[in-house]
Amino acid sequence: MVKDFFVYNSRLRIHLPYLTNEWHAYSSQEQESVLLEWERVRGAIPDRIHEIEVEIEQLQGELSQEEDFDKSCRINGEISERASQINDLWIWYRTNPEKTQC
Repeated sequence: MVKDFFVYNSRLRIHLPYLTNEWHAYSSQEQESVLLEWERVRGAIPDRIHEIEVEIEQLQGELSQEEDFDKSCRINGEISERASQINDLWIWYRTNPEKTQC
């Protein structure tokens, strides 16, 4: 089953490939199934990035109003974490494996 090749990443809130063997060790049919599912997941990444960008904008709004230094530091940390998530999502988005000839 194709779902056996993916695991949910709670930090990024998407399913990511989880392969226990080298890519070429999978049959042509398995590779094709994984690639089809990956394209579905990959297609949702821009929407996920947009959701995080909205969260960052909200946090920046909070930060601009915050006068407490400790809370400002916490909010900055949250913004940094969201930016890191976006960076990781773009890396995954650019991951584009190809079917190998078996």
